[in-house]
Amino acid sequence: MATAMKLEKEMVLLNQQFNTDEEAIEAAGTLLVDHGYVRPNYIESMKTRHRLSTVYIGNHVAIPHGTEESKEEVLKTGLSILQVPNGVSFGTEQAKLIIGIAGIGDEHLELLSHIAIICSDEENVEQLVKAQTAEDIIQLLSVEV
Repeated sequence: MATAMKLEKEMVLLNQQFNTDEEAIEAAGTLLVDHGYVRPNYIESMKTRHRLSTVYIGNHVAIPHGTEESKEEVLKTGLSILQVPNGVSFGTEQAKLIIGIAGIGDEHLELLSHIAIICSDEENVEQLVKAQTAEDIIQLLSVEV
């Protein structure tokens, strides 16, 4: 049962640049905080989660999300999407798409699997990285699976 989640264009930032993976994670988290998806403490838990086990999933995509302990920091399910055409280092890899996830209950698992399916296709990732508008990114990510 797929939950339809409307992706808002203010949750998509194009042509971002970051010096470190932590900066990128912070930006993804800040977007979620600023739009009422999570409380500020969630950002720290996203960084903790990345330190425990990288949030880089391959194909130039990183999916920062909080730890299990940070569940109560999530106010509503949502995504933040940062396009980083020049890439940012996540260990030895370059992430060009940072997708911050916050999910109520187990909804984040559904979001993770939806995104993983779309981003497992390099062509899709390429289109997301080259997208010129937030609407293009939303359209690519909204494909129902």
